[in-house]
Amino acid sequence: MSTATAAAGCSGAESDFNGDGIRDTAIADPEATANGISKAGVVHIVYGGGKGVLELTQEAAKSGGSEAGDQFGYSMAVYDADLDGCSDLAIGTPYEDVGTGIDAGRIVVVHGSPTGLAAGRASVEYVQGAGLISAIGSEPYDWTGYSLAAGKTSAGVPFLVAGVPGEDVGTTVDAGAFLYISGSTTMTATLVTQDTTNAGAVPDAKEEYDRFGTTVAATATHLAVGSPGEAQGTVAESGAVTIFSHALTAGYPKPLNVITQDTPNVLGACETGDGFGRSLAATPYRAAGATSTTESLLAVGIPGEDLSTTVDAGAVQVFKIDAAGAYTELAWIDQNTTDVGGEAEAGDYFGQRVAAYNTAPTSTSTGANVKLAVGVPGEDAANGVPDRGVVHMFGMVGAPGATDKILEPGSEIPTPQAPREYAGMSIGGGAAGVYVGMPYGPAEGHAVYLFPWTIGGTGGAPTETFKPGEGGLPADRKTFGTVVR
Repeated sequence: MSTATAAAGCSGAESDFNGDGIRDTAIADPEATANGISKAGVVHIVYGGGKGVLELTQEAAKSGGSEAGDQFGYSMAVYDADLDGCSDLAIGTPYEDVGTGIDAGRIVVVHGSPTGLAAGRASVEYVQGAGLISAIGSEPYDWTGYSLAAGKTSAGVPFLVAGVPGEDVGTTVDAGAFLYISGSTTMTATLVTQDTTNAGAVPDAKEEYDRFGTTVAATATHLAVGSPGEAQGTVAESGAVTIFSHALTAGYPKPLNVITQDTPNVLGACETGDGFGRSLAATPYRAAGATSTTESLLAVGIPGEDLSTTVDAGAVQVFKIDAAGAYTELAWIDQNTTDVGGEAEAGDYFGQRVAAYNTAPTSTSTGANVKLAVGVPGEDAANGVPDRGVVHMFGMVGAPGATDKILEPGSEIPTPQAPREYAGMSIGGGAAGVYVGMPYGPAEGHAVYLFPWTIGGTGGAPTETFKPGEGGLPADRKTFGTVVR
């Protein structure tokens, strides 16, 4: 259990790195040039309330040195790692070389303080073969930190989950794994694979190129781990999602269940290239009459789903997970679903990204307070602009077409529409709303927009805009807004 106490000057507010009670924003540009080094990566911090910006490189984060192709900021997660009341930022650098291990990967947790990130307690690194995880060997192409999720369990213990999808398990290449790091002052770290039996057998078997850990999502009660490369029988890359609880045995989370499109009471069927679990989002769920929030909603993106003859149109499935890990499918969503806007077309990749948030976790969950954003990066504009992309917003409970809203470049998203903008490739959710990053397309269109979760009807505009060259942000950008937290 954790024994840390809140520090003076730290508010305890969500995503508040400097403790002033105002939400701050972290924006990654993993292909940015850092200290003259190409694609080393940069993370920009915008302090809320107009209190300035901070540029985090690996040097500024005190996490080694920038190297070409590291892609610092490829993944990020926000949580209070040391329970001092100031939010901390976990940053993944999956293409970091560790010794002779090419692309072995690294994670750094940069601590917040009343004077901001990287200004108080020293950063903590997680590298396989060193420190807390010294017993876990580092290998080339592990991609440690490819995905990240973090938070606090229902018992109040901080946790960090890091996907290691390139991990070889014995002679099984790219079977995948995830790191589970728990605690604040006294900490444990374990590597979980599909061979793990420490807390009970993981309900699936390792296979080559499963890439277990490609995606991760978590609530205070559950952890979901995606393996979109999972084969079901002879059906390659159909995908799977494994559910765990935060109950630990010797540091290992307890396996609860596995979901595929061939498991009982799941719509659809496993098909080659579906990529079930290519994206994941989880948020708390409270049923009517419940006195506590012990269940979770899980959105599973299936961007490679073929709808009849419409190849790679994509879909999203929404599941309720109870405290014991049993699942109930609540919705199948695609652009052919009744009353859902748009039209399913080949190559839309609906569900390539998903984000979810419960705006009232202690109240009965409804479509009005539990929200889902779905990225559709392959969507062509009505005037034929290819791969312009959109973000499709839904209530996560109830009929998905009842209150859905599409955010389009050139309309709600105030970036001029252009080919291959891939809107929907970067979305992130929190108390402030849904962040839509526009890292691709013409450089002048690169920006991040914050929309309220309640957007609907025929209109809607961002409540906040973050744009290179404005508000203290540097004008230089490569893929500004690839990840936003």
